[in-house]
Amino acid sequence: MMEMWFSDVHTPNVKLSIRVDEQLFSANSELQRLDVLSSREFGKILVVDGDLALTEKDEFIYHEMISHVPMAVHPNVKQILVIGGGDGGVVRELAKYEDVEQIDVVEADPLLVEVCRRYFPQMACSLNDRRVNIYHEDGLKFIRSRSDAYDLIIIDSPNPFGAAEGLFTKEFYGNCFNALHEDGIMINQHESPFYDEEAFWCLRMHKRIVESFPISKVYQAHIPTYPSGHWLFGFASKKYHPLDDQNIERWKAQGIRTRYYNEQLHKGAFALPNYVEEMLEKYEKD
Repeated sequence: MMEMWFSDVHTPNVKLSIRVDEQLFSANSELQRLDVLSSREFGKILVVDGDLALTEKDEFIYHEMISHVPMAVHPNVKQILVIGGGDGGVVRELAKYEDVEQIDVVEADPLLVEVCRRYFPQMACSLNDRRVNIYHEDGLKFIRSRSDAYDLIIIDSPNPFGAAEGLFTKEFYGNCFNALHEDGIMINQHESPFYDEEAFWCLRMHKRIVESFPISKVYQAHIPTYPSGHWLFGFASKKYHPLDDQNIERWKAQGIRTRYYNEQLHKGAFALPNYVEEMLEKYEKD
C-alpha cells in the first residue's frame, strides 16, 4: 500500500513532512484553496493554498497565546475585534471570559468558516456564541470605518504576503490604533524569527507597529508544526505594559481552563533569546 505524505515547505531547503491517512476535503473558494487532511500524529490538518495552517494536535498553543496574554493584562475587555480567525480558535478562547460582551470576527472567506465548523468542531465551537458577529469582509476596509470601538484587536491573519499583505501595512496598524479605545491593546501574529524570509516579515511588521503604538513588545511560543517551531507575537498597547500590568489574581479568579498558557509562562514568554533581541533592538522602544 502506497504511503501518503503532506510536506509543508518552510524554506526552499526545508520541509516538514507528515504522514497522511486521507484527504477529507478539497475545494477552491473565491479567495484560496482549502484542504483538510487526516493524520495519525497531528489529527486533522487544515491546509490553505498548499501551506499548513493548523493541526488539531497543536492549534491550542497558538490560540491560547494570542488570546490570553492580552486578557490577563487589560482590566476590562468588553469589545473585541478579531481580524482573520475564521477557524474559530481565537473565539473559543475569548468566549471563556464571561465579561466580554462583543466579539466581531472579520473573515474574508465564508468557505473557511464552513469547513472549520464541519471538520474542526472542537475549534469552531464558539462561533455560534450570541456575542459573536461574523463579517465576511476585507479586514483593511472594515478597520478603516471603525473608530474608538474596541478594547482589544487580535490580528489572526495568514502570512503577511499575497492576498493578506494589506493587513500588515503602516496604514493598517494606524487604523487599528484609531479603532481602539484610549487604553486598547492590539496583538499581532509576528511570524518566526528563525528563517531569513520569515524574519524579514517579522521585522517589517515590528517596525511598523513600533511606529504606531507607544508600547510595543514581543513574546514567543513553541508551536511544533509552524516553521522552525519558534513563533513570535507582537503586543502593542496604548497604555498597559504586558508585564507591569499583568494582573495574576484577577486572571486566576476567573477560572479559565488552559492547556498551554499560565501566569508564569506569561512572564517567561517575553524573555526572548539573544538572537531575537538583537534583531529587534533597533526598532524597540523601552
